[in-house]
Amino acid sequence: MNFAADSQKPLILGVGNLLMGDEGVGVAAIRRLEKNGFDQRAELVDGGTGGFHLLGLFRGRQHIILIDAATDEKAIGTVSLIRPRFASDFPPSLTAHDIGLKDLIETAALLGDLPKVDLITISIGDLGSLTMELSPVVQAALPTIEALVMQCLKQAPTCVANAAAALA
Repeated sequence: MNFAADSQKPLILGVGNLLMGDEGVGVAAIRRLEKNGFDQRAELVDGGTGGFHLLGLFRGRQHIILIDAATDEKAIGTVSLIRPRFASDFPPSLTAHDIGLKDLIETAALLGDLPKVDLITISIGDLGSLTMELSPVVQAALPTIEALVMQCLKQAPTCVANAAAALA
């Protein structure tokens, strides 16, 4: 992992496990953003299930957009945006690596390395059998994720306030 990247460039970090279907939607979103030229505006990183190994990416950064699946009470495919500062700011349950991601944010905050963070979550169902395919409803959420990422990049200081407009 290249930690010497341009820290002035926003980082878009997708996390998840591609072998678990919808749980890998964060990584699938990164692949879509790569295909659509977002690497010209931001550094794109497939974080997989990296946990604390991703902490170095936060150092010196001004803005990070995290993309991850959530097993919450929302309808499957619902895209949400929050700006977490502490572990308690996360949705009730991210997915299999939720403790690592929550701890990653908390540790970055404690170290003073926490940049502005926009967390985009995509509601998924229960973790099921091993598959590398997204369900049709989660696959259909990818354009909404892309639009929300674009909104966050364009209006970083007011991204959360304008999230509803991006999702409309």
